[in-house]
Amino acid sequence: MPDPTDREAIGAAPNPLGLDGIEFIEFATSRPQAFGQVLEMMGFRPVARHRSREVLLYRQGGMNLIVNAHGSAGVAAAPLPEAPVITALALRVRDAAAAYRRALERGAWGLPPRVEVMELHIPAIHGVGSSRIYFVDRYREFSIYDVDFTPIPGAETHPPAVAGLHGFGLVQYIGLGRTEDWTEFYAELLGFAALPDEERFGILPTGRVLRSPDGSFYLQLIEPQFDALEIDQDETLHRVALGTPDVLAAVRELRARGIEFIEAGAVHTDARGALTRPYLGGVSFELVQHATPAPVSATA
Repeated sequence: MPDPTDREAIGAAPNPLGLDGIEFIEFATSRPQAFGQVLEMMGFRPVARHRSREVLLYRQGGMNLIVNAHGSAGVAAAPLPEAPVITALALRVRDAAAAYRRALERGAWGLPPRVEVMELHIPAIHGVGSSRIYFVDRYREFSIYDVDFTPIPGAETHPPAVAGLHGFGLVQYIGLGRTEDWTEFYAELLGFAALPDEERFGILPTGRVLRSPDGSFYLQLIEPQFDALEIDQDETLHRVALGTPDVLAAVRELRARGIEFIEAGAVHTDARGALTRPYLGGVSFELVQHATPAPVSATA
C-alpha cells in the first residue's frame, strides 16, 4: 500500500475541499449504555455530553465517536435500532459552506438543517443508505464540541489511544454491480481516488479501496459475496477500521480489556489485521497494520 508519509505522492492528488481527515463518526442505538461498554473496552472514553440531546462524545487519541440515543426530528416515528449503526461521517474541510455548495453543484442531495436553539448548523449531504456526510471547518482552536457539548465532570478531555490505535477508515457495503457508481460518487464529490487492485490492507482484501485526497483515511467498498447463502444488497456504512503500528500487540491489549476476535477459517488474527466479533447484534471493529500518524493539536 502507499506510504502515508510520502507527502509528494499525497500532494499530487487534487484536494478541492481542503479535506483534512475525519472529525467524527456517529452511531445511533437505543442501547447507548451497552454500546458505551463496548467502546470503553475498545479504549474509548466518554468525554462530553450534548447540551440538549441524549448524545455522548467518546474519544481516544485523535478519534471522536458520537453515540446518538436521541434520534432525529426528521424520522421521529422511526424507532432507534438496538444494534448500533453508523449514521454519519463528519469530514474536516477548509470551508464547510463552500464544500457543501460544491457538493450540491456536483449532484449531491443536501439535507435541511435540524438544529435547535444555541446549536451549530453543520451542513450535510446524503451519504449511503440513510447516513449523512457532514462538513466541519471548526476543528482547530475552536471546535464544534465547544458549542454543542458539555464536558463530563472529572473526565479526561483527551484520553490516550490504546496500543497506538488511530482512525484508518470505514468499510461500506454496496449493492451488486455498484462499485463504479460509488467510486464516482466519492471521486466527484469529495476527491477520493481508487487504489490499484494490488494495493491492499488488513485481512479482508476484497472490494475496492478508495483513498481520501489528503491521504489520511480510506474507504473500502464491498459488494455482496456470491458464495453467501443470502445476498444482502443493503447499502450501508458497515464498520470502522482502526490503524495500529502493531496489530498483534493491540489484539493482546484489547483481549485483556475483554474484546473478542474472530478466529475462524479465512478470518483470523495476523500481523496484517484482525476483526472483532460482532457485538450487540452486529457492530464490529477492524484492526489494520498502519503506522501511527503524527500527533495533531487538541481541538476540544
